[in-house]
Amino acid sequence: MKNGLEGKYVIKNNKKMALGYTTGSCAAAAAKAAALMLFSRQSVEAIDLITPKGILLHLKVVDSVIEETYAICAIKKDAGDDPDVTNGVLVYAKVTIGTKSPFTKVVIDGGIGVGRVTKPGLEQSIGEAAINRVPRQMITKEVLDICEECDYKGDIFVEISIPEGVELAKRTFNPRLGIEGGISVLGTSGIVEPMSEAALISSIKVEMKMHRRNGAEYLVISPGNYGAAYLAANFPINLNKAVKCSNFVGETIDMAVEMGYKGILFVGHIGKLIKIAGGIMNTHSRSADARMEILASNALLAGADRGTVQAVLESLTTDEGIKILKQDHILEATMTQIMEKIHFYMSNRAYHNLELGVLVFSNEHGELGRIGDIDGLFRKTKAWMEE
Repeated sequence: MKNGLEGKYVIKNNKKMALGYTTGSCAAAAAKAAALMLFSRQSVEAIDLITPKGILLHLKVVDSVIEETYAICAIKKDAGDDPDVTNGVLVYAKVTIGTKSPFTKVVIDGGIGVGRVTKPGLEQSIGEAAINRVPRQMITKEVLDICEECDYKGDIFVEISIPEGVELAKRTFNPRLGIEGGISVLGTSGIVEPMSEAALISSIKVEMKMHRRNGAEYLVISPGNYGAAYLAANFPINLNKAVKCSNFVGETIDMAVEMGYKGILFVGHIGKLIKIAGGIMNTHSRSADARMEILASNALLAGADRGTVQAVLESLTTDEGIKILKQDHILEATMTQIMEKIHFYMSNRAYHNLELGVLVFSNEHGELGRIGDIDGLFRKTKAWMEE
């Protein structure tokens, strides 16, 4: 059965990548189908859903149950070509009749596998199911439409559950965000675009916003796992409150300024952060890869001779280039140049509204450079991170 996405794709790395649909779309479609079965007393094999993006989905309904006061069914998640941990899970909706009244009221809650919010700062309040605003709007609209079609007025209860969500949550950021017991029901467009940068930036923003609402004024940020490992080995802090910004250094600084943070301590590997010294704020190799050029040009400014500069340019990795500079006793002066440029570009990106500290390291050579009040920023972040 066609799901409405045939022939729809995005281009990533010169490849066609199929679109999918979100857990929010699954929940709304399941709720719509369960409501229709409840009032019609007949099984439904498929259901249509218009997503907020305007794409019509035709979705197969599975695992249906119809009882006197409630109906249950599920929709299988299809994430397209996106590497989504929720791909293939069944999203269930149980729709139950409540007290009749002149007005129809839809009450939405989460069942097994849907997480509960335990910290402030997220879209839902503490204690509520982690079903985001747009999916709630979609569920409400679809159920109200069925109620109107079937001439029902009164309370209607919708419980969304994702049985596999309990285990899947362990593979997500949910525990870090204060969502316990399951996964979130997400989606703003209803459609999953494979490997979406916007989705990654959005997840970083959610984490930063939660920390801000919980009182954080300073953040510790690393691009990825190397930075996190270095922090764990060298800074006695709660890493659950450190933020990974991936390749999106510029966007992370933008969001910090927007949210009113006072300062950031960046800790990252030379292979990523050296790009900032060239004004490159998205450090993914697809955006730009001038690591050796930046390292070599700063070595030249620091006094390196032509042979050293040529050897650095011919290096395959920053660690190899660092080794050459170390052997030629020009590393410290080179890193002073690089750290000043990193700080310059980060400060300009923040419009000088953030106190910035940057520590750059190498797995092979250890700490290579630091700039800003690293110790002071560490004390300020540690005070909050230990709460």
